[in-house]
Amino acid sequence: MQDDMLVAAVDLGSNSFHMLVARIHTGQVQVIDRMKDMVRLAGGLQADGNLSEEAMERGLASLTRFGQRLAGMPRGSVRIVGTNTLRAAKNGMEFIRRAERAIGHPIEIIAGREEARLVYLGVAQSDIPIDGIRLVVDIGGGSTELILGRGTYPEKMESVPIGCVALMQEFFADGDFSPARLARAKTRAELELSPYKAAYRELGWARAVGSSGTARALASVAEANDWGDGRITASGLAEIHAAVAKAGSLEKLELAGLTDDRKPVFVGGLIAMQAVFSALNIEQMYVSDGALREGLVYDWLDRSDHDDIRVATVQRLQHLFTVDISHADHVAKTANMLLEQVADDWELRSQPDAIESPRYSAWLEIAARLHEIGLAVSHSGFHHHGAYILNYADMPGLTRPAQSIIASLVHVHRRKMKPQRFEQVDDGLRGQVIRLAVILRLAVLLHRDRSPRTRLPDLTLQVKKQSMNILFAPGWLESHPLTAMDLELERGYLSMVDFDLSYA
Repeated sequence: MQDDMLVAAVDLGSNSFHMLVARIHTGQVQVIDRMKDMVRLAGGLQADGNLSEEAMERGLASLTRFGQRLAGMPRGSVRIVGTNTLRAAKNGMEFIRRAERAIGHPIEIIAGREEARLVYLGVAQSDIPIDGIRLVVDIGGGSTELILGRGTYPEKMESVPIGCVALMQEFFADGDFSPARLARAKTRAELELSPYKAAYRELGWARAVGSSGTARALASVAEANDWGDGRITASGLAEIHAAVAKAGSLEKLELAGLTDDRKPVFVGGLIAMQAVFSALNIEQMYVSDGALREGLVYDWLDRSDHDDIRVATVQRLQHLFTVDISHADHVAKTANMLLEQVADDWELRSQPDAIESPRYSAWLEIAARLHEIGLAVSHSGFHHHGAYILNYADMPGLTRPAQSIIASLVHVHRRKMKPQRFEQVDDGLRGQVIRLAVILRLAVLLHRDRSPRTRLPDLTLQVKKQSMNILFAPGWLESHPLTAMDLELERGYLSMVDFDLSYA
């Protein structure tokens, strides 16, 4: 990475959109600009699961402003992620397409646990170093992330579907803060947290830290009213709760330290934080300046750690679904060897310094190592089962689009090469992903006998945009009639995506 390079991270949260612009200087992050808009995207999530046009317009207006600040920054220097509301919205991709035009850069949707990992990284890099485990609590508009970790590495992560906007919508849409409603909302939040509290309490922590707007707002209100000293405590939360109940409504709610932009969702965040304190028996919580957007920048800075996380994710899934690791390793090595032959002609080289650059080799390797994951469900149609698992599994270190690509590769690694299995892949990447699928299929085909002693043939690949010609050593195909038959079948399968295969 070039010294003094400018990078930007944008967090499309359920409550607010945040942008951070930083300069990378001698390996350190120097923040030079921040922007924030209270968009309340989650407030526009309708009963039918779609985002309202009004909410989308608020988001697009914000991103147009962000886009003006980012104008001139090259592709690859900006990373933008969407979180809970965009994961949940049925028309989320419609918003993403319009949003990318507004801001001028690609947008990723990340899974809940990936969000938690990035939040933890942002907090850990901003917080004081400690010995032992750190608990990070991030209450957003639509979800709450709970993370336990050591140093900069998260060890346990959960994304719980409670948030300040969601609770406001469900219990306080009309602005009434009666004691009965406050109690029902807290009970509901505690119910969502109940599956996780025993495991978190058992592990314990040396320091609890809150991140993002809810934690900062609660700490500010407590300090401004002499109910705290910058930290969040159970007693301070109880004082705030009593003041909210006394006010009785949003219209009458007046608290020192509470800003106008935070006021509409403040009580939802209070209830969520009280439920977390109660469920986890928290005594006090410090407040961090770091959050998801900082985590995005630090994640990019240390790609070796990012690679380690992906490796750990693959190994966890292999163990969980009893994958034949030796066979998967052979297929992965062969796939990488084949990719190396065609990467230039097929434009499959990755650019490691670009934030959102396609990770072709990583996607192919992960798919190769997990291509038989569906066998744990059933041998019949195991590629279908594998694709389903990979589409919906928690895979830290990977974005949702990357998961979809890997799932597509696993879905088509054998049998019919149906074009509709690539429909979830972005149009701009579909051609390259189909080529990765061709490589994976060939690697699997060459290891059909599953023998660790099999010696791969010397072969040369000649490729054009929609074709591959495989040149084997003289006489090799004649002495391997099963492979010759497999290749003839493969020719027919690949024709389903208008791809021509030849061999000699």
